[in-house]
Amino acid sequence: MQDLAFDPENCPIARVSKVIQGKWTMVIIFLLSEGTLRFSEIKRQLPSVTDANLTKDLRLLEKHGVICRKVYPVVPPKVEYSLTEMGRAFLPILDSINEWADKYTAN
Repeated sequence: MQDLAFDPENCPIARVSKVIQGKWTMVIIFLLSEGTLRFSEIKRQLPSVTDANLTKDLRLLEKHGVICRKVYPVVPPKVEYSLTEMGRAFLPILDSINEWADKYTAN
């Protein structure tokens, strides 16, 4: 039998962690599971997150295809965020994480 070395770059868990590495990424996905939101609506539900960190996590999720960013050509600019098919496919996993957290973590 051939000895296979562990390759962290090709490990599925490592690849997923690159997508959801931001502190707020899973929470953003959860919020967008209810529907399309604007930046200010997301920010209102996450008052402790800075604008810079929220922007960083939104860009990360967009880069990886989890969310879609739609910009409307109006003044002032209107930007909406929604889940992509990939983002919606992550929701059952998020539900499982939520169940695990309820069972094994304290508030």
